[in-house]
Amino acid sequence: MRWLALALALIALPALAVQPDEMLKDPKLEARAREISKDLRCLVCQNQSIDDSDADLARDLRVLLRQRLVAGDSDRQAKQFLVERYGDYVLLRPPFNAETLVLWLGPLAFLLIGGFAAFSLYRRKPASEVKALTPEEQAKLERFL
Repeated sequence: MRWLALALALIALPALAVQPDEMLKDPKLEARAREISKDLRCLVCQNQSIDDSDADLARDLRVLLRQRLVAGDSDRQAKQFLVERYGDYVLLRPPFNAETLVLWLGPLAFLLIGGFAAFSLYRRKPASEVKALTPEEQAKLERFL
């Protein structure tokens, strides 16, 4: 029973797709690579970091990042290299700039438009009052019932 509980606990852990052959021998460099890759998006999966993705492109990005760190790039330089190559889209948290303006302000615009529509519908005057049935209409209704 303990083995089952341990297996379930291990399944619940986040899956890291980093393969042993990708890992750097220097633990400090590997830790830096892991920290940087948390902020980098898999361009195939789109909502996973490159560490969490099994996609071939994510593997290529992990290897490229580690190559840059081994070559002596700082964390910022290594990340900037990938941004220059793939654009701000490679970042899980893109910066607020002219190119990402719609991304950041789009949800706010939809919220404001929806709020305005709801407010204007709420303020709309009610439709004309329901008129009472004429005696002729009342008689027809009673025949149907």
